[in-house]
Amino acid sequence: MIARTHDLAAITGLLLTVAALSPLPPMSLATIIAALVANQLGAIAPDIDQPTAPLWRNVSFGKLFGRFFGRIMGGHRFLTHSLIGVALLGFVVNWLLVFIHPLFPSVDSTIVWWAFMIGMLSHLVMDSFTKEGVPWLLPVPIKFGFPPLRRFRITTGRAIENFFVVPLLIVIVIAICAVTYPELLQLVQDRVVE
Repeated sequence: MIARTHDLAAITGLLLTVAALSPLPPMSLATIIAALVANQLGAIAPDIDQPTAPLWRNVSFGKLFGRFFGRIMGGHRFLTHSLIGVALLGFVVNWLLVFIHPLFPSVDSTIVWWAFMIGMLSHLVMDSFTKEGVPWLLPVPIKFGFPPLRRFRITTGRAIENFFVVPLLIVIVIAICAVTYPELLQLVQDRVVE
């Protein structure tokens, strides 16, 4: 899937979680903003194993770092696209959040971490619908996909993704926001007043 699709899938997953957990625990406006940013970073994090990833395009010498990091990770859709990779990146992000927490004491690191993890998992789920699939159970060298027959899966960046998957995700986001509007509004209003 392309970056736009991963971004939409991550926010969809986050909104579904918010809807399922409603009412939400109290949190600061800084936590809400950090969680949204973390969710979107999680959405692109598994693609750090390729030099053309959005992260590397926005960093000086990014392509060079991307090539180096891609080799260490075993290439595209290998370690970072597995449950082991999710656990490793989750551990690193958790450590980073604990380390920087004294600089941002009003941010609930646990909520931010969960938002990041939802973004990462949504990435793997969406890539499971593509022809290449995902090695969920690495070191088992099998790439899993849905549906199981490869010919029925989506080709990245093609018409099905652009004209069906992306619009469907947009409709789902709008529907979730419409259904949970009072809770979302209250969440933001409570934090702005603080």
